Amino acid sequence: MEEVLQKIYEYLATYGLKIVAALVILVVGRWLAKLISKLVKKGLVKTNVDETLAGFAQNLCYAALLLFVIIAALDKLGVRTTSLAVVVGAAALAIGFALQGSLANFAAGVMLMIFKPFRTGDFVEAAGKKGTVKKVQIFNTILDSPDNVRVIIPNAQVTGSSIMNYTVNGTRRVDLVVGVSYEDDLKKAQQVIEGVVADDSRILKEPATTVAVSELGDSSVNFVVRPWVQAADYWAVYFDLTAKVKLALDKNGISIPYPQRDIHVKNGAAKSSKIA
Repeated sequence: MEEVLQKIYEYLATYGLKIVAALVILVVGRWLAKLISKLVKKGLVKTNVDETLAGFAQNLCYAALLLFVIIAALDKLGVRTTSLAVVVGAAALAIGFALQGSLANFAAGVMLMIFKPFRTGDFVEAAGKKGTVKKVQIFNTILDSPDNVRVIIPNAQVTGSSIMNYTVNGTRRVDLVVGVSYEDDLKKAQQVIEGVVADDSRILKEPATTVAVSELGDSSVNFVVRPWVQAADYWAVYFDLTAKVKLALDKNGISIPYPQRDIHVKNGAAKSSKIA
């Protein structure tokens, strides 16, 4: 019994202080890791970094510091941490190769959050998809399409393609093409179209609306109608203006022609007819 107690005393004398020191390192180190990671998040938020990215940076910082604390505690216990670091590095490398697609999406997500080509609520076109941005996450971007379909796009695809933001400038130009007959009075047609535009309070005064002849087509003289509106009013004005222009032209006896051809028959009596 005395021999057992002697060995316990010797063990405590040899490793007791090391165990206590290791525990102190773990407790204090964990507290410091939490404190530093919170300060990192606060600093990022103050510099207007996205909340999601700031939170992820906080977690990443905490994990890295905690790993350092654990290695320091093991080293205090006499564990050879050099070999452990090599094993951890090799494992991290293997995981990196296995998750290279996810890492690419992660890197793209960080870039989106830093440079902010769009924000939540913007209507955008990215990776060939159009929709309202609902959320930008670390690995993907979530859109709601105009017909209310949820679209989830990997961030690497978003940054790897052109991004069109229809909301960020605040205003948009509505582009309409209106064709009138060659027999109609062009000045009168232009005045009718300009009157319809002037009666819509949603259309902005500046920049000024363009109403001009753009093309002498096969069957019609084509006007371009290009009013500017607030981005939120774009589709409502587009649909309303199309209908109002048609009704106004009809009311003023101006026709919108359909494609037609003149056919001349040479065999027999000379004739000409028009077919749609």
